[in-house]
Amino acid sequence: MQRRILSHHFFSKRLHSRFNQNLFFSSETTLTLGSHRDDPLYTDIPKPRRDKSERKPYLTPMKVLIRRAKQEKEARKVQPCRMLEHPPDNGLLVPELVEVAHRVYRARESLLCGLTKLVNVIPVQRCRFCHEVHIGHVGHEIRTCTGPGSGSRSSTHVWRRGGVHDVVFFPKCFHLYDRVGKPRVRHDERHSVPKLPAIVELCIQAGVDLEKYPTRRRTKPVYSIEGRIVDFELAVEKYQMSSTESNFGTEFDGVTTNFKLEKDSDCLKESNDKFTDLKVLSIGTMDLWFEMISGAKKIMDKYTVLTCGYCPEVQVGPKGHKVRMCKATKHQARDGQHAWQEATMEDLVGPNYVWHVLDPNGRLLDNKLKRYYGKAPAVIELCVQAGAPVPDQYRSMMRLDVVPPERDEVDLVA
Repeated sequence: MQRRILSHHFFSKRLHSRFNQNLFFSSETTLTLGSHRDDPLYTDIPKPRRDKSERKPYLTPMKVLIRRAKQEKEARKVQPCRMLEHPPDNGLLVPELVEVAHRVYRARESLLCGLTKLVNVIPVQRCRFCHEVHIGHVGHEIRTCTGPGSGSRSSTHVWRRGGVHDVVFFPKCFHLYDRVGKPRVRHDERHSVPKLPAIVELCIQAGVDLEKYPTRRRTKPVYSIEGRIVDFELAVEKYQMSSTESNFGTEFDGVTTNFKLEKDSDCLKESNDKFTDLKVLSIGTMDLWFEMISGAKKIMDKYTVLTCGYCPEVQVGPKGHKVRMCKATKHQARDGQHAWQEATMEDLVGPNYVWHVLDPNGRLLDNKLKRYYGKAPAVIELCVQAGAPVPDQYRSMMRLDVVPPERDEVDLVA
């Protein structure tokens, strides 16, 4: 297996002897960082935005968006009234995505079950003052805290016990009863319209029926008259939010610690052999994570998911809501409304990247050696520490092919 190192010159005889003893790897098996970028499995550590005041990068280039808008405007002039043919824009379901939506919903439910069990065995640490998360019994020593009072603590984290909601984050959005007829939630409706995890709302719009969150299913496509949606379908029972408010009850929050396991759920059964059960549980949980992510990506190719360009707000539907609740940069110019744009998978499901620990029983991660450490989604790191094999697509991100020097050798590495 090919390996790489981040340093180029070693000036210590001790390091040279370690080369000869194959504790470090020879130049024949050493690859540079640039050559790895040509590997289709290469994934670099995600870099956060340096300036929070800047807008998130567009998933689709702005020139393409402008060209599409001009084409739609010209099409409305040529044919002011037309029936929308392609689902889901016409209000109908995409048949081949209905089963995918059910699989994603079941995978999320079972994923939370598996994470709840794994967290009880492998603890999760969360900083008291910032959003940093670490998987392990003791937090790391990397000084990256940006919370209140971080300057007086030299950016050192103050760790406390975390939970499932720190491993994976599911941002919430407003539930749409009619995603085509009334795709926007007004500001005065922000308290009456329920909110739920955005990935659950995506599954509902793609075909999952939940009694707690009713939605309208059409049998005939809608029409577009000068860009406005008109429904000529036979009258159906009108949706009244006031009569169903009592049925909504407490908002569905699958990432809380109060998540209850049902007897007939698809969660993995416990066995007598705790070690074998932990490894099987970690492998099954990781498979559920990939199943949920891959299925959600397929649905997002057809069903629109929007995010604010400046804050983490998400809305599933053809248009963003009109609730004036944005507090990010330049929100005064927008009167508190969000700057909606196309969302990515990380906007729909927050992976919470954490530092990868090569040896959970070894030394703590040192701040001086942070350039040699890799990262991974907290779900992957938790499953790997529980015994699951490292996925190929995360090997480069976790920097498994990097050999970090010892603490007393940092100054000798150029």
